Amino acid sequence: MKVTKEDIGRFTALAMQCIPREYPNKLSQLLSSEEQLRSPKELHPAFFGCYDWHSSVHGHWMLAKALKEFDRFPGRESILPQLLDSISQVNIAGELSYLQQESKSWERMYGWAWLLQLQTELNTWDLPEAASMAEALLPLSDCIRGRYMEFLPIQTYPIRAGVHPNTAFGMAFAYDYAIAANDTEFASLIEETAYRYFSHDEDGPISWEPGGEDFLSPCLEEAALMSRVMPGAEFQPWLSRFLPGLGEANGLIPADVSDRSDPKIAHLDGLNLSRAWNLLIIANAIDNQAQAGRLRDTADRHLDASLPFVTDEHYEGSHWLGSFAIYALTRDR
Repeated sequence: MKVTKEDIGRFTALAMQCIPREYPNKLSQLLSSEEQLRSPKELHPAFFGCYDWHSSVHGHWMLAKALKEFDRFPGRESILPQLLDSISQVNIAGELSYLQQESKSWERMYGWAWLLQLQTELNTWDLPEAASMAEALLPLSDCIRGRYMEFLPIQTYPIRAGVHPNTAFGMAFAYDYAIAANDTEFASLIEETAYRYFSHDEDGPISWEPGGEDFLSPCLEEAALMSRVMPGAEFQPWLSRFLPGLGEANGLIPADVSDRSDPKIAHLDGLNLSRAWNLLIIANAIDNQAQAGRLRDTADRHLDASLPFVTDEHYEGSHWLGSFAIYALTRDR
C-alpha cells in the first residue's frame, strides 16, 4: 500500500479541523443536577472537539503519531502548537475532575484505551514538548489505569461487540501501554484476564461478520489481543483452533460501504481499516510465512477499499477515520 505525504496531510488535516470544533457534539453523561448543563468545552477543556470525547482523544493521538513517524507532509508545522494547547496541566485537571465525577462505565473501555494509547505515544517520543505533555496527561491516565484494575476482575464475561464496548480492543491497547510503561502489575492482570476470557475459544464465527454498523471485528480483535499476550509457540495452535480458515487464499472480503453520509454505515470504513491493522499484527506473530503473506495481502485489500474515502466530505466519518487510517498505516510489516 503506497501512501504519499499528501495522504498523511489529508488525514491529519481532518483532526486539525475538528479538534477545535465544539459543535456538533455528542455528550455522553449522566446528569445529576443543573450544574452539569455546561458546554462541551467547559466540561472537557482538552478533548471537546471531534464530535465526542473518544474521537477527540484519538485525534490527538493521531497528530502525535504522525509527527513522530512522518518527516514531511502538508500542515505539519501547525500540529505541535495544537497539541500543546490541548494537553496542558490545567486542561487535563479539568478532564480528571470530570472523570472522577462520572459513572464507572463512562467511556469504558474504548475511550480509556485511546487515552492510554495517547499516553504511550507521548511517553515514547524523544521531544522535550512531548515530555511536558506526557507529564500533564499522566494523572488522567493513572485514573483510567485504576479503573481497568477495578473493572477487569469483576467483568465475568467479555463483550464481543463490533463497536465501542468491545473488550478485546480495550484490553489490547491497554496492554500496549502497560508493556511500554513497564507496568508489570497492569500487564499481568490483562494477560490473566485475556486467558480467562479467550484461551479456550474455538471456531470463531468470523463468517457472521460484519454487522451492519461494526467498526471492529470481534474475531480479529480477540486474535490480535491473544497474539500480544501469548508466546508464539502457544499462539499459533490457538489461532488454528479459533480461526482455522484465516489466511486461506480467498481471505476476508472488505466491507461494502453503501452510504458514507450515514453515520452508522460509515462505521464500515473503520472496520476495513481496523481489520487491516489486526491482520498485520497477527501476521507478525506467526512463523508460517506463506500464511503471513496472505494476511498482509488481505490487509492491503482492506486498506485499498477505504483509505481513498477518508476525506472531509462527510463529518460522519471525517471526525474519526483519519485516526484509524494512521494507526493502520503505522503497523509493522
